[in-house]
Amino acid sequence: MAVLLTIAACSPNSARLAQSTLTPPGRPTTQSSPYPYTTPLPPPVVTDLDGLYAKIDPKPGTPVPCRRCPDYAPEGGAWQLSFDKGTYRVFHVPTGWRSVGSYTVSGNQLTLINDPVCHDKVGRYTWIVKNSELTFQEIDDPCAIHLRAVNLTRQPWSSCQPPNAEAAVTDHGLKPAGCPDTAMP
Repeated sequence: MAVLLTIAACSPNSARLAQSTLTPPGRPTTQSSPYPYTTPLPPPVVTDLDGLYAKIDPKPGTPVPCRRCPDYAPEGGAWQLSFDKGTYRVFHVPTGWRSVGSYTVSGNQLTLINDPVCHDKVGRYTWIVKNSELTFQEIDDPCAIHLRAVNLTRQPWSSCQPPNAEAAVTDHGLKPAGCPDTAMP
């Protein structure tokens, strides 16, 4: 039995397989809410940024299986990003990679904190939503050898929010690429 566990744990895809069994943002995960590593959790207050966003990274090919891939690596495929009352979640659909953290908003400034990938780092950005696209501009973010900033700022994120109340109730209407097929709970 121990030999089988050792073989499974040392297989090249074991890390990716373990990650791919997790669920997308907004649904229960191993860590469904941020932990106050170095900063207290912000109060659960709705912000102008709250919502679900998605993008399709055009990087060609499939991710190479690896056991020590850097977090927030801008891999190709669908990415989802949700902001909900002080909690943000990032999810890479093809690999199942995810992270969760806290955020605060002051005007057009976003501060990211309590991310388990870089629990002692603070990310600062400006943001704007225009024509249903969220765009970030980095002020300073050393998280994951600067890869969080690269991933968040490389291209705009499309809003997955329904365009009107009828579409929200019926779940009809065109959704941008990368948005989940069903409404999030």
